[in-house]
Amino acid sequence: MERTGRSEADSKRVTVAIAQSAPVYLNKRDSLAKALDLIQKAAGRNAQLVAFGETWLPGYPAWLDVCPGAALWESSAVKDVFARLRDNSICIPGDEVNLLCEAARDLKIAVVMGANERVDDGPGNGTLYNSLLTISEDGQLKNHHRKLVPTYTERLVWGNGDGRGLEAVSTAAARVGGLICWEHWMPLARMALHNSGEHIHVAVWPTVHDLHQLASRHYAFEGRCFVLAVGLMMPDGDLPRELREGVASRADYGQWIERGGSAIIGPDSHYVLDPVFDREELLICDLDLNQIDREMMTFDVSGHYSRPDLFRFETKVSVPGEKLKTE
Repeated sequence: MERTGRSEADSKRVTVAIAQSAPVYLNKRDSLAKALDLIQKAAGRNAQLVAFGETWLPGYPAWLDVCPGAALWESSAVKDVFARLRDNSICIPGDEVNLLCEAARDLKIAVVMGANERVDDGPGNGTLYNSLLTISEDGQLKNHHRKLVPTYTERLVWGNGDGRGLEAVSTAAARVGGLICWEHWMPLARMALHNSGEHIHVAVWPTVHDLHQLASRHYAFEGRCFVLAVGLMMPDGDLPRELREGVASRADYGQWIERGGSAIIGPDSHYVLDPVFDREELLICDLDLNQIDREMMTFDVSGHYSRPDLFRFETKVSVPGEKLKTE
């Protein structure tokens, strides 16, 4: 991680950013333009890494839980909304990813982006996935992870992911990994990431409410890493017009359907940046990776606490249409 002209101590200090901002809902072109602007602003404030929330491109389908009847069989209105989501989802590789990679390279900043992914050819043709992309500062797509199991009503819009991407990857700032929402309650998914030597973990959520804060803090303590808990912002006006009838009043939900709650947690489980709710903001924070070394003294889940003489862990990478691989 050391760069020319920096001391060893400085080389372990990194500046990170969380883009707690609403996308232009169900509009991938305008959302991408907003993302590129936010990436530029983060780089302008010397961030070496910027993270966006769960399915930020082009927005999280909160209407599954907020809008009455959204999960009913043969709903014409829901089909219309799903069709719009599908049309505005991105392909990987694809033009949107290429533009994000170009921005990362030009601005020398790593980017973690949540996206609705559409598969247009090959195995899985027609399926949408909840995906998390990690792009390094040299413009390389270093990691592509699909949420393993969509949670509850999410299964109406996304397919099951595969074992790819269950690892941290190297960037100039640090080794960066990530999981999506309720994957943080899957012990073996966590272990796969711990074994890959994360320095910074990006935990993406809709709103980082109390239970999600707990999971994020536990992950930091268990993995002895920094956790960027990234929340979404979604104003109530973004609910699809087709589904607004019968929705709870603003008195019940307020201005925001998704309220953010983004925070940064250190490897001792304490907040480095306290949770921020109910406002859009580009959050910037300096991290001292030396704290990881300090906390490893007492607990190292993939090292002296792993007991390989008693337990064996394997990550099986299953890709649709391909033979099962073991790593």
